[in-house]
Amino acid sequence: MLIFLLASVGNLSMILLILMDARLHTPMYLLLSQLSLMDLTYISTIVPKMASTFILGNKSISFTGCGVQIFLFLTLAGAEGLLLTSMAYDRYVAICFPLHYPIRMNKRVCMFMILGSWMMGSVNSCAHTVYALHIPYCRSRAINHFFCDVPAMLHLACMDTWVYEYTVFVSTTFFLMVPFTGIACSYGRVLLAVCRMHSGKGKKKAYSTCSTHLTVVTFYYIPFAYTYLRPTSLRSPAEDKVLAVFYTILTPMLNPIIYSLRNKEVIRALRRVLHRIWSMKM
Repeated sequence: MLIFLLASVGNLSMILLILMDARLHTPMYLLLSQLSLMDLTYISTIVPKMASTFILGNKSISFTGCGVQIFLFLTLAGAEGLLLTSMAYDRYVAICFPLHYPIRMNKRVCMFMILGSWMMGSVNSCAHTVYALHIPYCRSRAINHFFCDVPAMLHLACMDTWVYEYTVFVSTTFFLMVPFTGIACSYGRVLLAVCRMHSGKGKKKAYSTCSTHLTVVTFYYIPFAYTYLRPTSLRSPAEDKVLAVFYTILTPMLNPIIYSLRNKEVIRALRRVLHRIWSMKM
């Protein structure tokens, strides 16, 4: 619950700060506000129910509630993976093609990226949710996880699910590995561009921005990919639950901390907003 409160306050503060400070109304921070919105919804989908289960001892969830949790989780997981790719592209254009940045990353392109991330995540999630809810479950109804995770539910099915497991692999590859490859290529080009810079201040700013984003990407992608790209025979429920903590609980909490502490523009914007609020009270 403490982590949930920290994540909620951190992400909500980031969203409000970007809305209130006009200097942060740029594509980079618009994408960052969407990341905070996704993380806020992400952790709210999992943690409150999990915490109530531990505190109250009620370990049941309705069939409809399970379906809603699956849909929201998969929508946000896919959308966040695509959004992180858009953020990497934004930094790539800003550093490698600074003169083309206003054209390549205008508000229309930025909104297209955001809406595309949400829509593709929703369509993918809808397909998986419908399939998961129509599988015949004839074994125990006890899901060995702290939320309705589809792979954990497949163990309860009384039919062969290898075809669906293959679609999960393909879907994970598309929403995780393809974007991760794009991010790696973008930052490879960025690193070459930074090395050619003559300005020490410019290098420092570029390294700070890119290292922040790479930290977030690492925390999110690696546990997710390791969990969903492994064959079922090599997976263990205990290991899956530990890895799930990273991308469902810790990452939404750490993202606003990483972006605020390592971003001087965010810190300056926070000071401006606090000064404005203080002046209004005086």
